[in-house]
Amino acid sequence: MLDTSRADLVAGVAGAGTMGRGIAQVLAQCGARTLLFDAQPGAAQKAKESIAQALGKVVDKGKLDAGEAERIVRRLEIAPSLGALAPAHVVVEAIVEDLQAKRKLFAEMEGLVPESTILASNTSSLSVTAMAAACRHPGRVAGYHFFNPVPVLKIVEVVDGVQTQPWVTDALTALAKRFGHTAVRCKDTPGFIVNHAGRAFVPESLRVLSEGVADFATIDRILVDAAGFRIGPFGLMDLVGLDVAHAVMKSMYDQYYDEPKYKPSFVADPRVAAGLLGRKTGRGWYEYGKEGALAVPEQAIPSASMESSWVAPELKGLFEKLKIKIEGKPSTSTVNFVAPLGKDCTTAALELGVYPERTVAVDPLFGFSKRRTLMTNPATSKDVRDAAHALLASDGVPVSAIHDSPGFVAQRVVAHIVNVGCDIMQMRICSPQDLDRAVMLGLGYPKGPLAMGDALGAKKVLEILDAMHAILKEPRYRASPWLRRRAQLGLSLLTPE
Repeated sequence: MLDTSRADLVAGVAGAGTMGRGIAQVLAQCGARTLLFDAQPGAAQKAKESIAQALGKVVDKGKLDAGEAERIVRRLEIAPSLGALAPAHVVVEAIVEDLQAKRKLFAEMEGLVPESTILASNTSSLSVTAMAAACRHPGRVAGYHFFNPVPVLKIVEVVDGVQTQPWVTDALTALAKRFGHTAVRCKDTPGFIVNHAGRAFVPESLRVLSEGVADFATIDRILVDAAGFRIGPFGLMDLVGLDVAHAVMKSMYDQYYDEPKYKPSFVADPRVAAGLLGRKTGRGWYEYGKEGALAVPEQAIPSASMESSWVAPELKGLFEKLKIKIEGKPSTSTVNFVAPLGKDCTTAALELGVYPERTVAVDPLFGFSKRRTLMTNPATSKDVRDAAHALLASDGVPVSAIHDSPGFVAQRVVAHIVNVGCDIMQMRICSPQDLDRAVMLGLGYPKGPLAMGDALGAKKVLEILDAMHAILKEPRYRASPWLRRRAQLGLSLLTPE
């Protein structure tokens, strides 16, 4: 096994683009002599200069000693040819995301470096096993997927190909610890951990939009304010580029042979064709000015009132604070508030036997302190909707009014995130702890999918999914066996087998 703690460690990086620069920087920072190669003349030198400038900014902020910055830069050496990487104990490939190009590079590298040298790929989506198959010694090939910007996002996915030897991924894991990154181990499957787990937040939000449940800005507000995400799905698409996000969605769907849970949305295609790609084009879902995204106005609070209400038990505490008269049973004069899990307002009203035209629903899952989601059914009268909206907003908490939807917005998106995470576990792609660590570090979610499910309650998440599945009749919403079994047994979703 390679001892990655050795003082004379030599690392090679093939490819001096954005990712290659970042990888070279963290390797040099941890004390390794780092050889940087790029087939394009002058690219490696420009990359070294860029790293020196980046380190200079860190020095200016007082977060790095100037002498240490100079030593880091001195550890970076320009490799004039691929063969100059021969002294490296580990070579990280960071070239174009093309399988044939990577296979060709690894096959060539095998003739230039010792048999003990680890060959690692920074691929984000390609099969590590397929790359290794081009080599005489596929056991020393592994995935080493970093995230941009590499020095800031301190996570790396260490990917076992089918033939990867355990000592290789053990060494890469230890090396990650040396340069200060969290290493998460996973099998060679489409999307690895982070891109796989990310197949819920954006795709399900696009699905909600396509059903006419709410506009994009309302969906973003609900998921940020109520569910606690740092950025909404549509703001996220604008940040990474809709063309990139949509391509990843289609690729994952194809690689999993049309798995319904990963199905992309048709609403993205025309926007990509129109060039509405996000911040880089000045307009995506949002429009952008010098100060960032232009504000999208909230729904106005209606001027309306009500005399009395009937409320579901889950809402009584809220309505007592709002100081509205609560009747013991619904009538033709009360405004009726239901609080379904996974069901739409229509289904809840009919099951409870309340008057649909006098009924609205409020999402109870994430509490009521930061944002409230008000859902109507097709029969709800405008007067009832306006009175309900005005009452819910009367204490200053913002309200988002949406159309009928099984699972509102936050319920269905978060349940989908938890469910996809449980599928990853059912496939034994990684450990429960590595899944949650990877998602929090790589995607910035407030919790990992499994911890998110535990916080809400596995039984509640299962109830939401089963109700959605029963109403929509789509396999997209079928519950993962991992989730169902642990909910039935009363176990944490983080419980391994």
